[in-house]
Amino acid sequence: MSVRTLPLVFINLGGEMLYILDQRLRAHNTSEDNSEKVMNDIVSTLFSKSFMDELLKPQKLYSHRTMKTVLTRIAHTSIMRLNPASMDRLYELMVMAFKYQVFLCPRPKDLLLITYNHMDTIREFVKDTPAVVNHVDETHRKIIEVYSSLPEGEFQLLRQTLLIFFQNMHVRVSTFIKNKIQNPNGRFVLTTSGPVPHGTDVPGLIRTFDNKGKEVRRSEFPTGGSYTSPVREGSFELHGQRVLRLGLNMYTVDHPEETHTSKTHKFSQHTKGDDSPNLLAKEELNLLARLMGSMKVDSVPRVETRFRINLFNTDQEEEQAEASGGAVGSSFDVINIQAMQDEQAATQLAQIAGQFEEHAEKPETHSVNKGDDLLAMMDDL
Repeated sequence: MSVRTLPLVFINLGGEMLYILDQRLRAHNTSEDNSEKVMNDIVSTLFSKSFMDELLKPQKLYSHRTMKTVLTRIAHTSIMRLNPASMDRLYELMVMAFKYQVFLCPRPKDLLLITYNHMDTIREFVKDTPAVVNHVDETHRKIIEVYSSLPEGEFQLLRQTLLIFFQNMHVRVSTFIKNKIQNPNGRFVLTTSGPVPHGTDVPGLIRTFDNKGKEVRRSEFPTGGSYTSPVREGSFELHGQRVLRLGLNMYTVDHPEETHTSKTHKFSQHTKGDDSPNLLAKEELNLLARLMGSMKVDSVPRVETRFRINLFNTDQEEEQAEASGGAVGSSFDVINIQAMQDEQAATQLAQIAGQFEEHAEKPETHSVNKGDDLLAMMDDL
């Protein structure tokens, strides 16, 4: 069964991207007009109707390579530009932040509250542009319509799918380590105290019943933590108090070091669904062609002055990271995205995907090599 995982992934990762970019724009003392334009352009693209309609189709979650390619394209729909090393770092920060939120999610259904926290904050970023706010509101209504009626079992499947997607990524983030929510080895800290999930009893009590269902004895056991009853359930409506804090903007202080990452473990080169050639190569190419094709760029040449954002403390650090093959902790190949050539890129991707169909019934004796060639062709786009 394919679940609608992609909309939640893109909304939450997109939200984290906007948090980080907002922090870096302030750190670089970017003018208010430019900052506002960057936010409006990115949010307008992320929440465009064609893009969200494509995401809402039931389909499997694809590789980090595909996800980062599309997110790079979304980031570059604005006048802001990121070097490959900075984009690698930005992707690591986005993924680790969302992984932390999914990891500590009190119950599977609270994935929606995390998503709504992101959408509420994104709405604040663009509150002075009603047309963009309408894009966010319309997407929010679609998410409510599609996900609110799902049974708990499907939410559990969604959460499990996301955890599998994140399982090989253990990048250390300075903010997490400083706040003691991540260990030096890149693993997150699970708390043994605080409120339990809504609808759950506080652990520590054993009740014994007789064969007539009457309670006959009570005893207590040590829980190893300090748990409390849930405050109340968060609102799943378009507007309301979410209660859950996961998914809110943690970059509230303007410190450059807040975006520092460092490597603890590389991705396995043979992890299923990652960069290694596999049977999903055709589907990934089709996904890229559809998603990138749905993000239209105005044919009118841009007249705004573009500017570059650096996610490293200095330009020298960024140059060193790029020379070494990417940001610290990244094991991805660099993918160069031409932001102004979307239609051409989408056409090329569609042609590549078509080659799969032409040769689908022909026996292949070197399928692994063919996959290598196709993925290499993606790198050249």
